[in-house]
Amino acid sequence: MFGEMMKTAVTALFYCFSQLGRLAGAAPVPMMGMGTLRPSGIPQAQDASRDGCPCPMFQLSAMEATAEFVVESPDVVYGPDAIEAQYEYRTTCVSREGGVLKVYPTSTRFTFRTVRQVPRLGVMLVGWGGNNGSTLTAAVLANRLRLSWPTRTGRKEANYYGSLTQAGTVSLGLDAEGQEVFVPFSALLPMVAPDDLVFDGWDISSVNLAEAMRRAQVLDWGLQEQLWPHMESLRPRPSVYIPEFIAANQSARADNLILGTRAQQLEQIRRDIRDFRSSAGLDKVIVLWTANTERFCEVVPGLNDTAENLLRTIQLGLEVSPSTLFAVASILEGCAFLNGSPQNTLVPGALELARQRRVFVGGDDFKSGQTKVKSVLVDFLIGSGLKTMSIVSYNHLGNNDGQNLSAPPQFRSKEVSKSSVVDDMVQSNPVLYAPGEEPDHCVVIKYVPYVGDSKRALDEYTSELMLGGTNTLVLHNTCEDSLLAAPIMLDLVLLTELCQRVSFCTDADPEPQTFHSVLSLLSFLFKAPLVPPGSPVVNALFRQRSCIENILRACVGLPPQNHMLLEHKMERPGLTRGGPVVAACPVPCKKGPAPTAPNGCTGDANGHSQVDAPQMPTT
Repeated sequence: MFGEMMKTAVTALFYCFSQLGRLAGAAPVPMMGMGTLRPSGIPQAQDASRDGCPCPMFQLSAMEATAEFVVESPDVVYGPDAIEAQYEYRTTCVSREGGVLKVYPTSTRFTFRTVRQVPRLGVMLVGWGGNNGSTLTAAVLANRLRLSWPTRTGRKEANYYGSLTQAGTVSLGLDAEGQEVFVPFSALLPMVAPDDLVFDGWDISSVNLAEAMRRAQVLDWGLQEQLWPHMESLRPRPSVYIPEFIAANQSARADNLILGTRAQQLEQIRRDIRDFRSSAGLDKVIVLWTANTERFCEVVPGLNDTAENLLRTIQLGLEVSPSTLFAVASILEGCAFLNGSPQNTLVPGALELARQRRVFVGGDDFKSGQTKVKSVLVDFLIGSGLKTMSIVSYNHLGNNDGQNLSAPPQFRSKEVSKSSVVDDMVQSNPVLYAPGEEPDHCVVIKYVPYVGDSKRALDEYTSELMLGGTNTLVLHNTCEDSLLAAPIMLDLVLLTELCQRVSFCTDADPEPQTFHSVLSLLSFLFKAPLVPPGSPVVNALFRQRSCIENILRACVGLPPQNHMLLEHKMERPGLTRGGPVVAACPVPCKKGPAPTAPNGCTGDANGHSQVDAPQMPTT
């Protein structure tokens, strides 16, 4: 029985990771008549036919995979510049009165407005020459050029497997035959096509992107050879190096540095952003930290607790981390900043500055491998009523990230982000856990150079069963670190840009507003998601994905995906499909006792007679 439950959880895990990857090889979806923007410096791809993924479970026709969809509703208006949708947000409010929990359903009417024009978008990566940065750049180039290459298991083609927006799908609903209709996630709203992204960035190492790709040892040789001439001319800008924030073993790479005081370094970063925006003819720039993990920066009143104090600290040359310098520079330039490493880059002063400037920030730490599995398995275990008491996670890897994490201060940053991932799931079940009770949770990371970017993750989950039993799950996971991180970086950029084009108001507050500057909608993609003050932190993976999907559905006036499928659970079919009218019930519902079976029992759920079951002997 438990094996079947585990099989179901693992199946759901794979479904959520890539939505079966069945559309990742398809051509970009045209977004409601929007023109295609092409970045400079990357050659135009040749026309080529691309085979779809022969997935046997949820085959989509070519029309469903590439065609637009239109929501036919009086609450949705497709204007030339924007999509406007009226949306009824229904939730509940709970109060405690005299020892009784009273639940009050509430409803708020929103008007969402999404700008349809997709901008020309530039991405600046801090740590561009690292494994993640070089792999993401190579992936976009390979897809843009429609590259294929031979391997020992056959010819491979470029795709965006692992990307929620590019390889995931969503269900629009049921057709006239009762079958679910799926479309690409990217079809929900106009999104930037990943092939159109323009890249630039900084790195403390001066090697060009082709050399960085070769040094990373992530991609097959045949693919590297084809990409080499396109990446050789790409070279990172000088970056900020403060030795006490990263491991001493990184000093050998540090030959490409921004010199001067902290204030001078800040101004140089800002000049770099402005230069990239103007020279590449960009509408927007998003900055993404994918560089080394830093040690935690102590939050000190008067130093970095407010925006004013943080800016003064930079001017005085007091302690500030390189990542915080980049965050501040990005915010001052009006560019969203995303932190893909576990350190506390976005100190309170940086968060306040982002709120003041109305700039999006997000973090922390890409959720790519072991932690993503953990956020599914612990949710599965606790959600099944099993009391998880011990979680032990061991990792070893041999890339530069592993080398940097071999230093204790940097490891501590990673340990904190990996350990907090189960907190909300534990707190959600007071039946299993008393206040303050939590599982033992141990995280170990070791540096083993030989395995390179192919990280090994071993996990043990021990849970209590009924009547004193225990259950132990042991899992081995080989994580191709950068190939898992690159599509997450892509999704972060695309979703952040999309959110910049969404505004909304309510009947009670008709003044248009945007999402909070701390973009918690991105939690699905981060190990330790940042949320606005006072907001609940959600780590359970399926809840995080549902949040993204349902907010995007709301932007086109679609109800949230609730998975009830009531039309398939009724004794008498009463919901009509294939038309605008949905009848709640074909005949008036009649109240009365449950129908009784001939043997006097109520029978099954429909009152039908059941075979008499053996009776428990009496004494």
